[in-house]
Amino acid sequence: MIELNSKQRKILEKAAHDLAPVVIIGGAGLTEGVQTMIDNSLKAHELIKVKFNEYKEDKVELTNEICSQNDATLVRIIGNVVILFRQAEKEEDRKYKI
Repeated sequence: MIELNSKQRKILEKAAHDLAPVVIIGGAGLTEGVQTMIDNSLKAHELIKVKFNEYKEDKVELTNEICSQNDATLVRIIGNVVILFRQAEKEEDRKYKI
């Protein structure tokens, strides 16, 4: 997990503006399957949105759990949508140069 400064956060927020949520947390909560989907999405895209349809009151705790288990960085929580970032391991695969 990397630490982002405010300038890096703004760059990633702007990039995420037009993205649709790729993972939705529903009634089943944060299952192993959801964690796997988040991991695969971060591998493919680096920057994703996760929407909370349920467990809205627990979104901060669940987001912290998601970040720690997937080595992701929280960019911002806007309403019930969370923006997550995990930089690609290989330099040539990186879409966002921060």
